Amino acid sequence: MGRVAAVLSVSRTAALAVTLLALALWDAHASRLPAVADAWDVALVAALVIPATFLAVWFLQPAASARALLPALVATGVLAVLLDLAGLESLFNVTKILAFALLGFLFLQLLEALSWVVLVAAVVPWVDIVSVYRGPTKIVVEQEPGLFERIAISFALPGEDAAARLGPPDVIFFALFLATASRFGLRVVATWLGMTSAIAATLVLTYTLELDGLPALPAVALGFLVPNADLLWNRFATRRSTAG
Repeated sequence: MGRVAAVLSVSRTAALAVTLLALALWDAHASRLPAVADAWDVALVAALVIPATFLAVWFLQPAASARALLPALVATGVLAVLLDLAGLESLFNVTKILAFALLGFLFLQLLEALSWVVLVAAVVPWVDIVSVYRGPTKIVVEQEPGLFERIAISFALPGEDAAARLGPPDVIFFALFLATASRFGLRVVATWLGMTSAIAATLVLTYTLELDGLPALPAVALGFLVPNADLLWNRFATRRSTAG
């Protein structure tokens, strides 16, 4: 992680550390708090815990340009496994956030053009929908719930042992699209706000409609595409006119 950390400013590194510590403390101690109604659970996670989780990705985002992402990802993955084996669940949970974000940044380094990322944003929501209702995600959640709980990001609920969960692809593509906005001169703040709000809205909609779950990647993709729609349109229109 050394070279990756060197890309971050001192203030960003400190903010990232504080955010991860706060998330770990919440995950470790939320169950000891007084229980509240389910609606308040959803409101708390949507308004505070989800934004704090993706605030960590925001602080880490400058590392997307680092050359040592693969070693950093491997080191973070190994650390996550060791924390899991040691039974340090809260630290394991926040380390997964870092690992999935680094994986998203690494994917961006494999994509050479903005058009490729836009194509990914157009395709992955449909893949996610099929996976959740007919494919691998449905199988894992129904037949191997323990596996899903191990790999997903957990959002602890006050006064309960239960937790809301977000799958790895949601964090991976969040990081990919956020880093894309920065790399290609799109609206970084609006992208973060759009994706974070869309994920929170997905959780609220899941509760309101009394569903077992909804695919979150459509929300992530829309949160990236909608705030940048005019910029993307102008970028591609200019390219077509230049090529013509």
